[in-house]
Amino acid sequence: MTDAVAALDCGSNSTRLLVATAPGRTVCREMRITRLSQGVDASQTLVPEALDRTYATLGEFRSVMDVHGVERGLLVATSAVRDAKNGEQFINKAREIVGVDARILSGAEEANFSYAGATADLTLDERPVLVLDIGGGSTELAVVIDGVMRSYSMQLGCVRVTERALGIGVVDRDADARTRDMVRGELDKAWHAVPEFATLTGRVRLIGLAGTVATLAQMDAGIVDYDRDVVHHRVLSRLSVRHWRDVLAAQTPAQRLTQPGMVAGREDVLPAGLYVLDAVMERLGVEELLSSENDILDGIALSLFGA
Repeated sequence: MTDAVAALDCGSNSTRLLVATAPGRTVCREMRITRLSQGVDASQTLVPEALDRTYATLGEFRSVMDVHGVERGLLVATSAVRDAKNGEQFINKAREIVGVDARILSGAEEANFSYAGATADLTLDERPVLVLDIGGGSTELAVVIDGVMRSYSMQLGCVRVTERALGIGVVDRDADARTRDMVRGELDKAWHAVPEFATLTGRVRLIGLAGTVATLAQMDAGIVDYDRDVVHHRVLSRLSVRHWRDVLAAQTPAQRLTQPGMVAGREDVLPAGLYVLDAVMERLGVEELLSSENDILDGIALSLFGA
């Protein structure tokens, strides 16, 4: 057996792999847009075409794991699988394909892994760190206050908001209003469930994870090809968040794809993610966030190494 471990994340919009040989020592990262959550919000069922896309990607990832001699790992599934009636069937098949342990995470477990991954290489200061993980089906908030983890999982993923409120085309006034109402309602639930969030206003360091933030960072930098050194720990202003939200909202998905930095497969759902991001920043009273490419995968890998 080699020292390499694999962390796999079957998210609502993407399926991802990290192979590492030690804490912080990454061998490879892979990501595919699989849209596992397609139609789940309406049907509470993972549909065959989404399952096929994800199973095919997991088979590809198993081949990558074989190249690196991986025999130990953990596959996790999040919001889309939590919400689906056939989620257990999916996780059993996924476990069979990748040959490592697999399980469905609760929202709190997802937040804890994301927080661990995002803060592992972070230089801390006197401010509390709030990790914001905007996924396809849900958005997790996690912060440590007085030594205690406080977290909440909101039903505000970029795919869910797109399907339920915003739509995939040019955003009109009604869609804008529906989306703002949906986001505001979920934020109200989060702040009610975790009153400690209200104590963070204006004094918190916000760390943003996942595809919405990473794609925004690429567009903010104006880079066509992904460059981790540019995206990781890039400071993003709320002005940039709102600028790109409004620019993309006025375009069709095809037009959005022409923007430098746009990731194919995110062009229809990125505006929804930016609505969520802007609303969280407004609620917290912050004008900038730090983009982190270290996320739930890194947190899983740390747990596999016992770190």
